[in-house]
Amino acid sequence: MLLPVWPLLSVRVVETSMQPSLQPGDRLIVNRWSRPRSGDIVVVRDPDYPKRLLVKRIASRTAEGAYVVLADNPNVSRDSRTFGALPPALVVGKVVWRYRAL
Repeated sequence: MLLPVWPLLSVRVVETSMQPSLQPGDRLIVNRWSRPRSGDIVVVRDPDYPKRLLVKRIASRTAEGAYVVLADNPNVSRDSRTFGALPPALVVGKVVWRYRAL
């Protein structure tokens, strides 16, 4: 039996790598079916720890179709400068909404 794949996913920001754009505690709605473009904030799987989700910004796309992702606060971040460009399979989805839980 196949389980349904929902297009939307809720993620909580826990790190400071995207400050000042996103703060720890912010909640994000992620569209898993949307195709991200340069400048979009996305949720990706860490290539070294696949169960760990990271929030980054798409900087560019390579000729091979991989995504270069960078953080807004590079001094405290693991991003493409550390692990290189990411294959599309590691991009979970594009952030479409941000809110703070009360």
